Amino acid sequence: MMLIENQKNYNVHEVESIFFRPTFCGKSASELGIRVIYNMPMPTTVQVFSHNSNILCDFSSGWQGGSAVERLQKSIPMTKVKAESAYSAEEYFSTIFELITNTSDVSLGDLTGTELEKAETELFRRAIADSVFATTWLGDTGGEISDYTTYDGLLYNILSQKDDEGDNMPVEVYEQDPGLSALDLFRYTWGNATDNLRALASEGELAFFVTSDIYDAYQMYLDSTGSAAAYADCVNGRPSLHYHGIPIVEVPTSKYGANKCQSFILLTDRRNFVLALNTADSPEKEIRMWYNPDEMENRQRAVFLAGTTVLDPQLVSGVVSHVIMEAL
Repeated sequence: MMLIENQKNYNVHEVESIFFRPTFCGKSASELGIRVIYNMPMPTTVQVFSHNSNILCDFSSGWQGGSAVERLQKSIPMTKVKAESAYSAEEYFSTIFELITNTSDVSLGDLTGTELEKAETELFRRAIADSVFATTWLGDTGGEISDYTTYDGLLYNILSQKDDEGDNMPVEVYEQDPGLSALDLFRYTWGNATDNLRALASEGELAFFVTSDIYDAYQMYLDSTGSAAAYADCVNGRPSLHYHGIPIVEVPTSKYGANKCQSFILLTDRRNFVLALNTADSPEKEIRMWYNPDEMENRQRAVFLAGTTVLDPQLVSGVVSHVIMEAL
């Protein structure tokens, strides 16, 4: 049996340039559909400035600008987490071998060095990204929503908000009714949005975040409209879905075994949902890959800081299944 036994340790700059920036910055980050803040100084704080609707004044000498611009400051609670994966030595070699041989310019007689490291890095990077995405949405340190308990995610942050009367806000709870269509949910969510949230539509950053059942139901509705365009889309597929020009982002909660998160639909500005990651301010930060001969396992470990927040809960509109609320 062939084994991969070389140990790999990554320094601070390699952790950033090889693992996290390619995954959570640029195009990769935009695919998450939310705002990603990377390696901001600790404690991680976001500033949101409002502005007066009328800043014009009659000209005269001296300052007439009035009071300073109002500022909302939100601190993101950061939690130290570690990602660990263990593979049997034989399965690990087979998986890495397959990743390498899928590249046409690799010499199969020499599976060492750079190509081997790239394959191992890609395998671990995918696992980290998948776990961070799941926890970003479904994380609940109390374990009520899901089994992702390292830090509280966006859904928990939204549902734990309270108004002055102590009621949950800013989403509504609905009973899953077979007569309630996906289109009804989109209409209700848009109709229930605040004026401030609707006004952000012109900036092009609004998005609906929906679970897979609502996403699929809306797609079936579009297929059933009977137009030539609907037939073409049904045959060729749709690269993305929109409602009134607003993109729809699928959040596949069932993929992560979150049975209590049966259905939800949320409308907000993408910049309002924030994921913060930090690989620079933790003394124990590391990424290691090594072979354990006692257990005959290949192991991978990454240590970093992560946290989420909703900057302004008033800029969220949506409905969630009553099952989720009962869990809380």
